[in-house]
Amino acid sequence: MTQIIVTETEPPPGVELGINPDKVCHIIAKARAFDAKEQVSDPDSGSNETDDKNLDVLEDLPDEADATRLELVEFIRALDEDEQLNLVALAWVGRGTYEISEWREAMSIARSEHNKRTAEYLLKLPLLGDYLEEGLAAFGENCGES
Repeated sequence: MTQIIVTETEPPPGVELGINPDKVCHIIAKARAFDAKEQVSDPDSGSNETDDKNLDVLEDLPDEADATRLELVEFIRALDEDEQLNLVALAWVGRGTYEISEWREAMSIARSEHNKRTAEYLLKLPLLGDYLEEGLAAFGENCGES
């Protein structure tokens, strides 16, 4: 399992995460499931999912047919604009584009670049789950994994 490395860095005074960490943890779990997809391993799938040991859930399907991706897109789209901005800035902090001390700048850039394709943008980040987890750690939060 992945362990969060907590740094000595803390958010600057007055800086708060503007999205519930539980929502971020849900996105992390789904993003990791989406990232774990593999090429089609059962081309003759049509039988009972239980008989196939549910292996089809890990197949990399086209975007419009991938239930995990669709669920993740809908969840992110259902967030209000401020939550979406916080999610993008959190991913940037986790990726190392910004330090936690630059949170206000990250939020400002996220706000200026915001559009209706936030979910699609985030899903193109290949390590989205890891970036969000590292971003949460910068705020002293985690998903309770050990």
